[in-house]
Amino acid sequence: MTVNELCASCGFEEICVPNGEHNVSGAYIGDLLSWVMGRANEDNAWITIMNNINVIAVASLSDVACVILAEGVSLDDALKETAMQKEINVLSSKLPAFETAQLLIGKV
Repeated sequence: MTVNELCASCGFEEICVPNGEHNVSGAYIGDLLSWVMGRANEDNAWITIMNNINVIAVASLSDVACVILAEGVSLDDALKETAMQKEINVLSSKLPAFETAQLLIGKV
């Protein structure tokens, strides 16, 4: 499933999607960035509530398919621009992380 397909099927808000055709395979939930760097797999959908510049850096280093910001968290304009430049797909879910992850079951 691609990021675009995941977004449409789960009803996530597209915050920044420079590469919507990136395939999503699995998911990882975590807010401790150093932990995520060592454990998230390439092409995962990463669910977090963190929304700072380091999230974009970790997403780039980990080569995740997308970042899903839970609980309605968004990015400011400067972070959106950085995500776009680094081609990091960022989505938002109004749901808590656990419920957001439940939407992914059977899809990724």
